[in-house]
Order: sequence, then C-alpha cells, then structure tokens
Amino acid sequence: MIKSIALVGGTHGNEMSGIQLIQNWENQGTPSRFDLLDISLYTANPAAIAANTRFLEEDLNRQFTHAALEEATSSQENELAKTINQQLGPKGASVTDLVVDIHNTTSHMGATLIILDTSDFYVQMARYVKQHMPESNILVEDEKAYLDHGYLCTTGKYGVMIEVGAQPQGVLREDVFLSTQKMAEVLLDFCIAFNNNECGDLPPCEAFRLGENISFPLDEDGNRTAMIHHALQDSDFVPLVTGAPMFRTFDGKDIVWPREETTYPHFINEAAYNKLHVAFATSTLFTL
Repeated sequence: MIKSIALVGGTHGNEMSGIQLIQNWENQGTPSRFDLLDISLYTANPAAIAANTRFLEEDLNRQFTHAALEEATSSQENELAKTINQQLGPKGASVTDLVVDIHNTTSHMGATLIILDTSDFYVQMARYVKQHMPESNILVEDEKAYLDHGYLCTTGKYGVMIEVGAQPQGVLREDVFLSTQKMAEVLLDFCIAFNNNECGDLPPCEAFRLGENISFPLDEDGNRTAMIHHALQDSDFVPLVTGAPMFRTFDGKDIVWPREETTYPHFINEAAYNKLHVAFATSTLFTL
C-alpha cells in the first residue's frame, strides 16, 4: 500500500514548474479524486527559490547519500538535506511511502519519469505512466542501488523524479507546466489504482537505461573547442548512430559519434551541467 506521498518542488530553486505546482495545490488543494491518499506538499529549498538559482552552495539533489547525511555540515544545502531527511525519511527506514521530486531541464526531454530501480512496483508505475501518457519517456538510472543515490527522492521508501523540458531556468512555460502537472496526476492515479489492485495487466513499455556522460572536447588549458552540433540539439531520446555529427568545432569541423552501437542521448546541452562540461548523457533502449 502507498499511503503517504510527498510531492516536492523547488529542490532546484530555478526550476519553476514544480515550484508553481506545489504553490497551486497548497492554495487550491489537490484534485479531489486524490482524497484517498495522504499527500504532503513540500518546497525543498526556499532560499534558492528566493535567489532564483539552482542552489546556494551545493546541489541539494546530491546531498542524500548516507555519507553526506552523516558528515559534519558542509554547506547550507547539506544542512537542509539533513532536515528534509528527518521530515521525509529517515533514508532506509522512511515514514514516507513515496517521494515524487519534480524537476525541469533546459533539454528537450519532454515529460520524463526517472526511476532508480526495476523492481515490480517501479515497473508497474512506468508501464502505467506510459499507458496513460504515451508521449512520456521512461528513464532508468539503476547503475547503483536505490539507497546509494544522492537524490532527495531516495528519502522515501520509494522515490521517483519527474523531469520535464525544455524550459529555461527561472522561467515558467505553459506547455511544460501542464505536462508536469499531468505526469504528477498520472502518478497519483497510479497510486490509487495500485492500492486497489486495479492496475490490470499492463503491457511492457519502451524505456531508456542511463549510460554515461559525454563531455565537450577541451584543449590542454581546459577550454572548449566545440559546441553541440545543430543536428543533435533538441534531439533528446532520438537515436544517435555511428557517423552522425554530435559536435561542431569552432573552426567549422564536425565531430561524429564514433561508436558502433547506437545511443539515445538526453540532457543534451543541459544548462545546469554547463560548468561540468557535460554535453549529454547516453542511454540504451530496452523493454521494461
């Protein structure tokens, strides 16, 4: 049974869809069809929201590893993570059945559900979301155990992330907001159906499994020598095949995808990863 659910916005203070959705539902109430669920609404990082920035000192959404939660406080976000962990968790022995953390990306990823495990609950959830929101993408980040991730959502017994884009940082786009709201509502509908054993025989769905980060080309001084190629820009989850251009150097040459295997790039040119020189992440397509 999924009894207690925490919906979280503002883990990153400039990702506006989740912030606005939480504010709307605080003011207006959640839709009445969800009255069967014990839903709590949280705004994670009010100081970052006020500053209209991703975070003040450290990325809050990386502060929920066991090590970070146990170490001496190193930043405002680390201290905040410990407080959130006590409210929603504690991690590994959580009082919250499901934490849904709502994010935006500047990449053209559409409405993406990120799950961190492929146990039966998550598989049913992913299939339900894909059935009721066919335009959505399912991204699986199970390269490590659920509790080893540093994400805020792992404070819950179960935890997922909603990631919707493309939306500029600090901006609210109607289409992106409505997709965010739709996915949140579909997840809550799933919880009711799951609790009532009404999910039925959900068909397998297409999903993408996270691979690795691909960095921009850098010179010996650490300066970029190329940018995302226009053919790759805004092509999240579109196959990138051998020989297809991925970068354009500043002297006008193409750098192509060199590997034999096709990949499905996402987080393409994500603004939040700019300082890390991450150009995009790879993934493989599989049936979930």
